[in-house]
Amino acid sequence: MSHPATATGPVFVRSDYVVLAGGAAAVLLAGVTRYAGGGEVLAFFCSAVAVTLLAALVGRSVEQLGDRFGPGATGVLQSALGNLPELFIALFALKAGLVAVVQAALIGSILANLLLVLGMCFVVGGLKHGPQNLDSKRAQSIIVLMVLSVAAMVIPSIAHYVHTPVSAHESTFSIFVSVILLLVFAVTLPASLKRGGETEAEGVDMHQEPPRWPLWLAVALLAAAAVLAAFVSDWFVTALEPAMASLRISEAFAGLVVVAIAGNAIENVVGIQLASANRSEYAFSVVINSPMQIALVLAPLLVILSHVFGFAALTLVFSPMLVISVVVAVILTAFITFDGESTWAEGAALIAVYAVIAASFWWG
Repeated sequence: MSHPATATGPVFVRSDYVVLAGGAAAVLLAGVTRYAGGGEVLAFFCSAVAVTLLAALVGRSVEQLGDRFGPGATGVLQSALGNLPELFIALFALKAGLVAVVQAALIGSILANLLLVLGMCFVVGGLKHGPQNLDSKRAQSIIVLMVLSVAAMVIPSIAHYVHTPVSAHESTFSIFVSVILLLVFAVTLPASLKRGGETEAEGVDMHQEPPRWPLWLAVALLAAAAVLAAFVSDWFVTALEPAMASLRISEAFAGLVVVAIAGNAIENVVGIQLASANRSEYAFSVVINSPMQIALVLAPLLVILSHVFGFAALTLVFSPMLVISVVVAVILTAFITFDGESTWAEGAALIAVYAVIAASFWWG
């Protein structure tokens, strides 16, 4: 039986039209408010919506490449390309000297996944299906690697605040740690590429449906989304400072909540949908994989690129509250996995912790 995407051309579902039409409209509005005026807050809102929808289009395009490369390679592509909007936003923010915003956004992305998104998965899945199973070797290996990578990422901060001799060499030490983290990612990459076979052996259906788009369309939309994301990220950062002043939002809160959520909000809906479908082990691994990639790839890459491009130097020395927040989030997530199941009450508690942490940064 021939595949519909090759036999009759591209097949679009309602959500495809929403992402494509909504993304095009949002990019157009973002451009108009950026160059024709309309107020700082409106320009910021339009560019934030455009970034969110472009991130969703990147994720959708990678999904449509899925079965052609296998689930393992798709996961790597999703991790690498799904962070493109966040990467562009961070680079433009560093160019503008907004180091505090970028540092808060990196930690905020980790917190949003570990507390907010994972909590929503537990609540939705728990209320619909009762306690859900998390006892998966794949999920456990991901959580261990995530804990180790986040631990390595915050070591420079700890060294700084306990006044060790290395604290006088923050930039050099941050670059060294960044190179180590990227090497860890390179070493674990072959195992990630093989996960498709392991998943099939465990009887988990990674993809509920075959690709609906032909290869050329998926690649073309992926390229277009990446290019547009670069432009919109510039507009987003340009509108960020005036909007923060108008809305009286601190740099820390803007990075921790607004920038972090705008970069991957819709992408994380996938995890919630999987939990709702009672595919809790897969939902857990999908959600946890994102903060692991931020610690292993995005943060160290930004540290190195900030020095290569001559932007404001980014280091891995975060504020004490950011370090404490991410350590609390990692410990809570790891602790929840010990009993091998999740409940809606645990999810509600995770969301509550996220709300408290976010509120604590409202004033700076």
